[in-house]
Amino acid sequence: MQRIVLNETSYHGAGSIAELANELKGRGLKKALVCSDPALVNCGVTAKATDVLERAGIGYEVFSDIKPNPTVENVQAGVKAFQKSKADCLVAVGGGSSMDTAKAIGIIVANPEFADVRSLEGVAPTKHPSVPLIAVPTTAGTAAEVTINYVITDTEKKRKFVCVDVHDIPVVAIVDPDLMASMPKSLAAATGMDALTHAIEGYITKAAWEMTDMFHLKAIEIISRSLRSAVKGEKEGREGMALGQYVAGMGFSNVGLGIVHSMAHALGAVYDTPHGVANAILLPTVMAYNADATGEKYRDIAKAMGVVGTEKMTQAEYRKAACDAVAKLSQDVGIPKDLKGIAKEEDLDFLAESAMNDACRPGNPKDPTKEDIIALYRSLL
Repeated sequence: MQRIVLNETSYHGAGSIAELANELKGRGLKKALVCSDPALVNCGVTAKATDVLERAGIGYEVFSDIKPNPTVENVQAGVKAFQKSKADCLVAVGGGSSMDTAKAIGIIVANPEFADVRSLEGVAPTKHPSVPLIAVPTTAGTAAEVTINYVITDTEKKRKFVCVDVHDIPVVAIVDPDLMASMPKSLAAATGMDALTHAIEGYITKAAWEMTDMFHLKAIEIISRSLRSAVKGEKEGREGMALGQYVAGMGFSNVGLGIVHSMAHALGAVYDTPHGVANAILLPTVMAYNADATGEKYRDIAKAMGVVGTEKMTQAEYRKAACDAVAKLSQDVGIPKDLKGIAKEEDLDFLAESAMNDACRPGNPKDPTKEDIIALYRSLL
């Protein structure tokens, strides 16, 4: 038996933010706590959502105590803000950090026995769906608006933990590329490579099946043809990435990921490395490590990325071609090619231990040892 969980409703395309008020009114919701990070509030992106609420006469308060890698304390502050505001729903405007924070807030408000946040790690036995959450992504990468996952940082233990819960999925996703227009090139590149990592890891994960394969291959195709253009700020590329990252989310949310994400989570927790950057650096190397456990799937990946002549290639050739195509795309959008200046040799044991304990690790097509993980990190120093 397989299970697919998706948003109840999603909107796509320029100007779709206008539907925000209609969705809240149609559901009888009166007041929103808008979760958005300070940079988006300051540059006016959050206002593109709150203006819609104001024009419709819907009450709201803004909660912006959100960090790039949201912490247990951020979530607990958000729960207090929600309760104080007397809101009846959440609107998350931002990247993965804003949406992950909002997911955790919504789950805890509905399931107060998890107020410590840490007990939500893994597949938590929550009983009630989150407070109604409408997710409005402003980056094209995390797909948090369509997933049943969120990631929180435990600063005390220097680790990130992944929470997987069907109760946390936003009821509505509004994927409007106009809200992504303010992304700087570096953020467009990092979040775009995060989306590609989702699609590739989701395609080769142990739980992959026909329906998710369909999502992931299409996502690889859209992302590989759109990301360079999106990083240049071109409208067509931006619209392609908005769709491609969402399609990837439709897949991986339901079948899981692999050790690129486990290893990236460890880097983010210890060094605050941007998640997309960590994924992009790790992806080609981990793909090469996983290759012998993927059958003919790298031929499909290479073809979806635009590699010509894959049908005539040997297994070794198409596997190398897939890894090379990913590395070239990463290089073209300005991602560093290694972990020099990021990771330290003396931290490798701790990083590997964290990666082995991460919720994404069991989905990897190949079962790594801790020593394998250390060797992978070390090869990129």
